[in-house]
Amino acid sequence: MRRRGADFRRPVRRRVQDVAWWTLCSVVALLFIYILVTTTKGSNTTSTTSMPPFSLRNFRNERIMESLNITEEMLSPDSVARQLNDQISLAKAFVVIAKESNNLQLALSLTSQIQNLQILLSNAATRRAPLTIMESEKAIHDMASLLYQAQQLHYDTAGMIMRQKAKIESLEEQMNYVNEKSSKYGQVAAEEVPKSLYCLGVQLTSKWLNNLDLQNKLKDKLQSDMKLRDNNLYHFCVFSDNILATSVAINSTAQNSKNPDRIVFHIVTDEISYAVMKAWFALNDFRGVTVEVQKYEDFDWLNASYAPVLKQLQDSEIQSYYFRGSKDDGSTPIKFRNPKYLSMLNHLRFYIPEVFPDLKRVVFLDDDVVVQKDLSKLFSIDLNDNVNGAVETCMETFHRYHKYLNYSHPLIRAHFDPDACGWAFGMNVFDLVQWRKMNVTGIYHYWQEKNIDRTLWKLGTLPPGLLTFYGLTEPLDPSWHVLGFGYTSVDPVLIENGAVLHFNGNSKPWLKIGMEKYKPLWEKYMDYSHPLLQQCNFH
Repeated sequence: MRRRGADFRRPVRRRVQDVAWWTLCSVVALLFIYILVTTTKGSNTTSTTSMPPFSLRNFRNERIMESLNITEEMLSPDSVARQLNDQISLAKAFVVIAKESNNLQLALSLTSQIQNLQILLSNAATRRAPLTIMESEKAIHDMASLLYQAQQLHYDTAGMIMRQKAKIESLEEQMNYVNEKSSKYGQVAAEEVPKSLYCLGVQLTSKWLNNLDLQNKLKDKLQSDMKLRDNNLYHFCVFSDNILATSVAINSTAQNSKNPDRIVFHIVTDEISYAVMKAWFALNDFRGVTVEVQKYEDFDWLNASYAPVLKQLQDSEIQSYYFRGSKDDGSTPIKFRNPKYLSMLNHLRFYIPEVFPDLKRVVFLDDDVVVQKDLSKLFSIDLNDNVNGAVETCMETFHRYHKYLNYSHPLIRAHFDPDACGWAFGMNVFDLVQWRKMNVTGIYHYWQEKNIDRTLWKLGTLPPGLLTFYGLTEPLDPSWHVLGFGYTSVDPVLIENGAVLHFNGNSKPWLKIGMEKYKPLWEKYMDYSHPLLQQCNFH
């Protein structure tokens, strides 16, 4: 066999040398990696073991101790500082108990010793060294002696709780008594006629009776005024015997109206206030507003045989209930026994179609309102075949039907939803055509006769109104009628946007008990420079 040339022979020795070289490199690399890993583990182990166990928990404990002002020394079972703090806390409690028991000497001693202990603690904190038994032994002994003395006097926790409970009950009784008195006095103040208002009534009555020309002028004007029956005009009605309040209601309506000459106010009052009203509105002009004054005693149709409420108001038992609260166990709030409910003026709102037989739509206003927007749009609002347009007041549960009516009575339970939304009298749009068609006055009569024993509702005109207009009321935008100016605070935004502001409640703006912050809203429509108001000291 022929041998290869020298250049083409296998390099046997050279290959062996290469394998050895690569093997050596691999061993070195593995050794390096092993050393590196071992070093890393060692460092980790060292760092881990160097960290104290439960470091996170210790950190949290330190934060808690710092926030509570606790030191390590206070956590010791032999801590003097902790013992002093415990004595101080107990002594403070006994100071209160001693004062309640009128033991002022003990209270003074405890207070003095508390100060001594606090000085010891303060000194220890200043020098940053814990208190020793030797320096605090006398203070601890003196305080312990006082605390033992207090315990021997039966100043225990149970006794203190009983005394405090008795005191709370006594204070509650006093508070209830004061609240009842306040309610009664507030009601009396609300019912009283201010001296200046009485003076104005006397002056106007005198002018009316002694001035025949004034009487004839007003009579001729109203007889020839076709506006009283023109359904193209804006008709408002007010039932009141308060000349001042009625005047402000009319003046504010006129001042904020775009067309005051298209406004007609129909006022119905009683025999006593009739001359006063006639004289005032004959003497004063309200931007061309037409004002008619009537007295309900002239309504031939208004008699006890037709109106059951009139018969009830004349009942001696009802009158005794209103004026003296007899046959009542005191459960009925005094506000429901207000004699104003005996006035037919308060119930005429249920006879508006009979009072104004020629009218088709009217806006009813209470006399304690102020108008600050034009109300002409109320006469074009679609009531969707309903009779009464009113602002609902059920934003809170208090103003739902179950708060006004007796739902233990089967008649109420059977006919009315207890969660139905209540609404407010004071500014209402009445469609008199639908009223007559639905015989709403007949519905009112039905419920009045059923409530002759006052078992369906207590008193007032809103409960029978809720029954009478149930299912016949169209909700209006809340801005049309804002309530609460006579008893509570009202949102300034509501005041700004409100069309009619209602001073419902006892704090009427013409009384001294009126809410001062809301009086300017009403007084801006009072002309205090008027000679008669000056003469009667209105200010």
